[in-house]
Amino acid sequence: MSANLKLLAPTHAATWTDEDIKELSEDNRRLAMEMVVQKYRDRLFYHAVYIVKDWEEAYDAIQEVFIRAIREKRFFNEDFRIKAWLYRVTSNLCFNLVRNRKRRGAILESVPRDESSAPDQIERVFASERQSEVMAAIELMTTAHKEILLLRYYNDLSYAEISSVLDIKLGTVMSRLSRARCRLLEVMEGNTEMRAF
Repeated sequence: MSANLKLLAPTHAATWTDEDIKELSEDNRRLAMEMVVQKYRDRLFYHAVYIVKDWEEAYDAIQEVFIRAIREKRFFNEDFRIKAWLYRVTSNLCFNLVRNRKRRGAILESVPRDESSAPDQIERVFASERQSEVMAAIELMTTAHKEILLLRYYNDLSYAEISSVLDIKLGTVMSRLSRARCRLLEVMEGNTEMRAF
């Protein structure tokens, strides 16, 4: 590989072979990784979109693929198959996303819905002028309970969104939220309105 090719690397990434990129990595690993990103990002993105059927999820998946590539110590080794590795990791991540989405959907479908239009008492309390009292009580709780109550009732996130934010399973969200509600009631036990919940 000539010195001129090294200078043209970022603009001609698509025409470079993986072997050229590996050779470049000996002198400049960062530039070699930029070449890999430029060469493969569009192809991997469309591959991801095909699997997950969602542009944002596909974009996030490809970002994760390249983060993993940067961390992979063998990535530029002579016998390492860059293209095969990138496609395998992309496929695995995307199929995991689809599987998790289906699992979350099945769990949500199995959760009984309250037919009553009356809002949950905790939600009414959060909406009331006594919110500062509730917030003070929440401050006395564990980090995990505090976090999940705030996400659910203060930020109005769905169970699925909380699951994603906290990186926990949907079932864990439901059980942790239930325990957090009970703990909040214990903390506010002196309040007669809260006792009715």
